[in-house]
Amino acid sequence: MARTTHTVTNQPPPLTGYDVFAADRVLTSAVERHTPPDLLAEVRGDLSALGRAAGSAQVQEWGAQANDNPPGLRTHDRFGNRIDEVEFHPAWHRLLGKGVAAGLTAAWNRPAGHVRRAAGFLVWTQVEAGNGCPLSMTHAAVPALRADPALAAEWEPRLTSMVYDRELRPAHLKAGAVFGMGMTEKQGGSDVRANTTAATPLAEDGTYALTGHKWFCSAPMSDGFLVLAQAPGGLTCFLVPRVLADGTRNVFLLQRLKDKLGNRSNASAEVEFDGTWARRVGDEGAGVRTIIGMVAATRLDCVLGSAGLMRQAVAQAVHHATHREAFGGRLLDKPLMRNVLADLALESEAATTLGLRLAAAYDDGGEQELAFLRLAVPAAKYWVTKRCSTVAVEAAECLGGNGYVEESGLPRLVRESPLNSVWEGAGNIQALDVLRALQREPGALNAFLVEVGRVRGADHRLDGAMKNLLVELADLDGIEGRARRLVERIALVLQGALLVQHAPPEVADAFCASRLGGDWGATFGTLPPSLDLTSIVERARPTA
Repeated sequence: MARTTHTVTNQPPPLTGYDVFAADRVLTSAVERHTPPDLLAEVRGDLSALGRAAGSAQVQEWGAQANDNPPGLRTHDRFGNRIDEVEFHPAWHRLLGKGVAAGLTAAWNRPAGHVRRAAGFLVWTQVEAGNGCPLSMTHAAVPALRADPALAAEWEPRLTSMVYDRELRPAHLKAGAVFGMGMTEKQGGSDVRANTTAATPLAEDGTYALTGHKWFCSAPMSDGFLVLAQAPGGLTCFLVPRVLADGTRNVFLLQRLKDKLGNRSNASAEVEFDGTWARRVGDEGAGVRTIIGMVAATRLDCVLGSAGLMRQAVAQAVHHATHREAFGGRLLDKPLMRNVLADLALESEAATTLGLRLAAAYDDGGEQELAFLRLAVPAAKYWVTKRCSTVAVEAAECLGGNGYVEESGLPRLVRESPLNSVWEGAGNIQALDVLRALQREPGALNAFLVEVGRVRGADHRLDGAMKNLLVELADLDGIEGRARRLVERIALVLQGALLVQHAPPEVADAFCASRLGGDWGATFGTLPPSLDLTSIVERARPTA
């Protein structure tokens, strides 16, 4: 008699059919904390609707399909005409359409818009991070366009629309539009002032013809792009529409799509400008100052995107350990595994708490909050995005060999995890930006000190870390060479202060003991055993 050999036992059920937002205690608490009471029911309802979609088997399958079927470049049609189009799998358009419909490009004109959008972006990233790029660029283009009131009046309603229209046609004929960006060039990279793309004025005031090459153009299928080029008056910001008002295609020559480590559902291109029509945004020579608002907003999205990836990695690890048995009991109940999961959960909670605090500062918009953002955004971008990769890799290891198999979803998170650290300026660029804020904008440091000073005296380890940070800031000799050390301390003190103020005592205690008090090893799973690790892990467990 043949014996049955393939009955499946001791395998966790898929983490699906749940509300990704409502199952995240840290995120729901942050939204409640930063949302006006009269809007809270509406915001919760919208985010839960998005969370249920993100947790559904159908939408998770769309994410896998978009990742498994990366975009393709079509430079010419069958007759030899240049068309320069990027073709995406239908799942990509479904995901991007749902993101737009959920308001992930509509923060600027909605009450509590940045907090609700930040939470939604964090949720939607957990499905498939690739479509976050056009969502982020479209959202972030608004503050840059406001340098030109006429352009803002024309384009802002399209960018903040909750309608996704994928067709390439004149923007004035569309109910909604998406944006991309092209700043870096081969010879310059992050040194955008070294750009060589030339902008030649045309007869119509404010219009130019661009000639040059962009080494990285994000979201090349978009309706419009913000780019930097050298005008007669210096480096200047321009709006490049994909299709001109008369219906003809602008000169937007796609040379190739980048073959990337991760983020494979999204297209990143090299693009050639050859007499490309453009409209100036802001004054000639003020390109960096004009586009910096877009850069700051996309850097916050790097923080939020990394927080979303970390949350999904931790949720998968805790879910697996809850249902998997080994050595006579659940993995979740093994002291060593519990230590690893608690350590990962701390990193995830600190990232989410910080990201939502920054979004709330955008909603406030006051002088003090804007000064706080000037220092806190690059510091958070530096630290949170770097922690993402270590969290993703450790979480995959929690699944053992299953975590190394594509079907688990963890390899996709691992490949995606370094992106936000590189995008919008890698680590050294962020560290130098923090130094510039400290040296040129004293209000930024004052706002930071006010923020962390709210909990002075609440935890001796946090107090000690604040004191050490002030000593570090007082010594400016050789500051650039130790900028990473300084920025790391700024980020950790800020995270510690936020957790002491808002997190349960066991979470704040564990964070301060390990990250600030030095009672921690070089890898995850080295928290002091005296801590309440069970409560920390339970807080991180995704509840269906």
